[in-house]
Amino acid sequence: MLADEVAFLLRPRGGGWVIDATVGMGGHAEAILSASDASVSLLGLDVDPEALARAGTRLAPFGERVRLVRSSFRDLERAAGACGIDRARSILLDLGVSSWQLEQSGRGFSFQKDEPLDMRLDPSADASAAALANRLSEAELARIIFEYGEEPHARRIARAIVRRRPLARTGDLVAAVRSAVPRAAWSRRLHVATRTFQALRMAVNDEPGALRQALAQALAAGGRLGVISFHSGEDRIVKRTFRALEPAGFAELEPSPRQPADDEVRENPRARSAKLRVLERLP
Repeated sequence: MLADEVAFLLRPRGGGWVIDATVGMGGHAEAILSASDASVSLLGLDVDPEALARAGTRLAPFGERVRLVRSSFRDLERAAGACGIDRARSILLDLGVSSWQLEQSGRGFSFQKDEPLDMRLDPSADASAAALANRLSEAELARIIFEYGEEPHARRIARAIVRRRPLARTGDLVAAVRSAVPRAAWSRRLHVATRTFQALRMAVNDEPGALRQALAQALAAGGRLGVISFHSGEDRIVKRTFRALEPAGFAELEPSPRQPADDEVRENPRARSAKLRVLERLP
């Protein structure tokens, strides 16, 4: 999503490296490389080995212009250094989960299917969503669901999760949410469990912590930094970081974030909350 905007704003006007620090299925990487001169190379990072394999297939036509590395974007600086890259012309962080991960990975990212309650982007990471749901206190669960999911019924949902332990599958979590949220409060636009699933996924993968670490590294290593966020809390982190850096020789390219066009949202409803902000290092 926002592929045209990403390609326009982040493709280098000349040679050099681009780092797609959340390469996923390779869609944004493909758009950037297609719009760039042959002297532009791309380093793609991702913690999901299946995503890297799919990105490798998609980006194979670009040959030696592409290097793919299994790494978290929180380790962007180390991964780039290991590849001999000390400066990048532009860097992209896409904080979303791909449609494939939601619908076909079998890791429990979606409430639409009954799957193991996993939610780890990196399958080798320690704690799954089930482990967190079954271990954390009611107060901590409520905090996560409210802070990361902005769910107004967070306390009731946390109480229902604790009462129904152990949870093992996505269906268990959906049932807990359904039992906790009054029917009159169910949204017509969003599934009642959407915010809770989002919150647990962000907690399992420590997405806000990884974002803070990646922002500091990316701004030291690149000329332009683009961040696509889908959650208002993450967008606030990006916006505040960008604004705080303006006196130090950086400028946000546009005062308002780029958002998907209506036709893109109709084609992919998940794109509706996407926001792209781009920060540039001034000459």
